[in-house]
Amino acid sequence: MAPLRHLCLCLCLPLLLPATAAPAPAPVFSTDWAACKILSRDLSRLLATIREPHSALEGMQLMEEDPQNWPPRIRCSDACDPPTLDTNNTHCLHRILQALQHYRDLLGSDIFRDQPQPQLETTMEQLLGHVQQQQHGHLPRHPVAPSYTWTHQFQRHLALKRLRSFAAVMSRVFTHSAR
Repeated sequence: MAPLRHLCLCLCLPLLLPATAAPAPAPVFSTDWAACKILSRDLSRLLATIREPHSALEGMQLMEEDPQNWPPRIRCSDACDPPTLDTNNTHCLHRILQALQHYRDLLGSDIFRDQPQPQLETTMEQLLGHVQQQQHGHLPRHPVAPSYTWTHQFQRHLALKRLRSFAAVMSRVFTHSAR
């Protein structure tokens, strides 16, 4: 009988003791997928309206591959595919955030001084604001290294071409996740 009484006492004792306060859960931030969907479509629409001042740049094909994945591009390994987005989207959002920061910094650099894109910059900032909700604080601009004036048109063309490509993929990610 004593072992049974001992077992009952062990099982009931935690119920009699005052409950300890559980640690407060960390705040959970969620991405506003619908807003990101709208802004990414706006970004793609704005990019489609930008025309190259020299028609020779329109048909230019570049045969380069950056082994260090810079500028950031969405790759298969970034887990931006629909099944993975439904379960864990942090890696994909981190890659999108990296790329948005990179292109925001490029838009504010000297290569766009002659042809500023204020609407594009504003839309990019708004999109960054929604995506970086999961980060703490506002992420600062990183100055882009100055370049020679004679390279600006080519660099601007290359930046816009890559940004168009990135925006198309990003728009698909947000369209899927906003459903």
